[in-house]
Amino acid sequence: MIRTRLLLGAAASALTATIAMPAFAAETNDPQTLAASVQSGGAIAETEESEDDKVQSAKEIVVQGSIGFRNRSDAAEPVLVYDEEYFQRFEPLTAGDALKRVPGVTFLSDVIESDGARLRGLDPGYTQILINGERVPGGQSDRSFFLDRIPAELIEQVEIVRSSSARRTGDAVAGSLNIKLRDGFALDGGYLRAGGLFFDDGEIKPSGGFYYGGELAGGRVLIGANVQGRYNPKEKSSLRYGDSPENNPNFAADDFDNREDQTDVRDGTDYAFNASWGIETESTEVEILANFVRTERVEDERSFEYNDETAINGPVRTTTTPAGNLLTDNANVNDITTTSWSLIGKLDHEWGLGETQLRVGYSSFSDFQDELEYEVDFDRTTPRFTGDLTVLDISDKEMFLNLEHEFELSENLEFAIGGFIQDKDRDTILETVRSRFNLTAAAREGYNQFTRNPGEFAPATFPPLGAITTRIGEQRSDLYALVEGEYDSLTFEVGIRWENTDVRILDLFTPGATAFTNDYDEFLPSASVKLDLGKGRVTLSGARTLRRPRFDFLTPGLLEAEFGDNDFLGNPLLLPETAWGGDLGYEHKIGKTGIVGVNVFYRDVSNLTELATVLDTTGAPVEGSEGPGTFILTPRNTGNGEVYGIEFDASFSLAFIGLPDTGVFGNVALLDSKITDEFGERRFNDQSKYVYNFGAIQNLPDFGAAFGATYRKQGEAFGRVVGQEVFTRYGADLEVFIEKRFGDSFTIRAVGSNLLDGTKDEDFNKFNTVGEQVARDFDEYELESERAGPVFQVVARYAF
Repeated sequence: MIRTRLLLGAAASALTATIAMPAFAAETNDPQTLAASVQSGGAIAETEESEDDKVQSAKEIVVQGSIGFRNRSDAAEPVLVYDEEYFQRFEPLTAGDALKRVPGVTFLSDVIESDGARLRGLDPGYTQILINGERVPGGQSDRSFFLDRIPAELIEQVEIVRSSSARRTGDAVAGSLNIKLRDGFALDGGYLRAGGLFFDDGEIKPSGGFYYGGELAGGRVLIGANVQGRYNPKEKSSLRYGDSPENNPNFAADDFDNREDQTDVRDGTDYAFNASWGIETESTEVEILANFVRTERVEDERSFEYNDETAINGPVRTTTTPAGNLLTDNANVNDITTTSWSLIGKLDHEWGLGETQLRVGYSSFSDFQDELEYEVDFDRTTPRFTGDLTVLDISDKEMFLNLEHEFELSENLEFAIGGFIQDKDRDTILETVRSRFNLTAAAREGYNQFTRNPGEFAPATFPPLGAITTRIGEQRSDLYALVEGEYDSLTFEVGIRWENTDVRILDLFTPGATAFTNDYDEFLPSASVKLDLGKGRVTLSGARTLRRPRFDFLTPGLLEAEFGDNDFLGNPLLLPETAWGGDLGYEHKIGKTGIVGVNVFYRDVSNLTELATVLDTTGAPVEGSEGPGTFILTPRNTGNGEVYGIEFDASFSLAFIGLPDTGVFGNVALLDSKITDEFGERRFNDQSKYVYNFGAIQNLPDFGAAFGATYRKQGEAFGRVVGQEVFTRYGADLEVFIEKRFGDSFTIRAVGSNLLDGTKDEDFNKFNTVGEQVARDFDEYELESERAGPVFQVVARYAF
């Protein structure tokens, strides 16, 4: 029997987790990391190594003497492995930034932000995010996990897991992204990191970190701390029309309504701390892990609406001055504080009947947002002030336990059986209040939007807040079993997982409100096989997966005019979407370090969640709060969809033409899907048609230096819901770096990113009612463009 060790992640961390475990033993370009890794969801198995092989010195992390390429995994599942060497030289700030260089990952974020990863272009809720092999709860309403809160400095390795395994929870319709964080068993020594980011508006943001791994009390310890300044200044411009080119080719001249100029600045700081301690004996491994992450961020937006395409004069109505062009002046400030922490314990024991693994974890996640929006509407007989105060308070707590036992069936065959329980509570408090009144002539006289602010009219106090409070509890009980083996050049895994979920939903604000309960269970079979053919290998996998309902769709409340003029009513009885899927891939080794691969995939998604019209007892649509022609919409399970595509990737040195110090890399994903809603056929919402990136790194060993560049482009996306349709296009992204190494302990890098002044352009089709959307009777057609300038970064690392 091959002795395996399980790398168990900090499962319940809502933002980041740090695991003190041995490094992956996938086939790799780094001689420090060898042999085979087996990604197994809640666990990641690896072949036994010596202590010296597992530990990487701080100097090797700080001073990279070689180029990092994509690695091969010996797992039965189709897994792409990328070590930190593949990312570090471009100095990504976050895990999201790092993932922009791997195949098939798109984002629908603002310019120069990478938060919700969209594997294969699908909504972030279809992608399972793993930290050290463990699923992490997401803070977003669609259950997605925002990767821009994980400092890239903590990352040791990233895996793209294209299919599923019985060992992992089945929430992975698009696949899984596993982020392995640095741990005490993989780091010996310490290093310091210091740097600064320089923005085109003159802002400078510092960053710094301290990391140490070494022996302590008979085991190994890791301590890490990171502080990262964050800043994103953007400029937006919108042109709005009463009709679209669909109906009027001369819409720009005939149907102009207004123009909006906006500045949008995201300014904040991320704090991260993690610690772990573990000890090993011949048959037992014990680990204790803890982490803490806090994000403080202010989003400051200022918008001016004009009745002219170019003019920037003052208000359209004043008491004594000539009429200007300013329709509205809006100031919006959102103060966000997000905090998470987690604690996990792990025990692995090998005995006569096999190997038993136990892990227990607890996490807490909170998101507090205090948003103030002030607006003065000058396009009225008497200009009016409106002030909105919104307070959002989300608390998500989760406990889990996983027990697994594995034993031999024969020399080449092993059987594993396990169980998983989870108890989750998520409280959401949404408080809103509005203050609105007409401005006096004296108050608005001489108003200049460039020197004054709508906030100056805000009242000293607001009326009492009105709250919507919801508690969603989920209790899960899962069982799984699998068989895995290896015969000559064939590796395989076959398993099945049963997932049972009990959901309880309670409106805590309304006295005597009904508590809703909803129970469901699913059987999720999976199978993967890998066949080595000389320097090539074929992978074939299939699995049944699911996507659980969005939290905001489950909330049993009525929101007026949420989709255009249509109301929205939550549905606490929603069931998960399910999907049957398959992947077929081939990869070929080039030289000692290079790989070229291709993969085709298909997903058949059933029980889709789509918005539908609420009907009364006679079958007629219920009228919405905005009167005749409007409806109440509610999510329901209906219909099917298909997702398919092909993915290429390559990374290798040019040693075969005499350039061993030149590395090239590239990947492209061609993505497509099909779904039918009440308006006709479309792709899955906001799925880009393609995404690609390519680049090169040149190492100069004689000078202790290196330089490189990477270029990325993401295709157009289209999304449609009731009341709105949007086309989204992104500009290309170019990044370059220059590196100088000094001895074996010090490295300094200069990095330029977003060098092409990244843009995001969106075309919005807006409608008031379902009938108007079908008839293409536009309420508004909007063209919005967003731009951000280049960012320059200087980073230095010193190992000790």
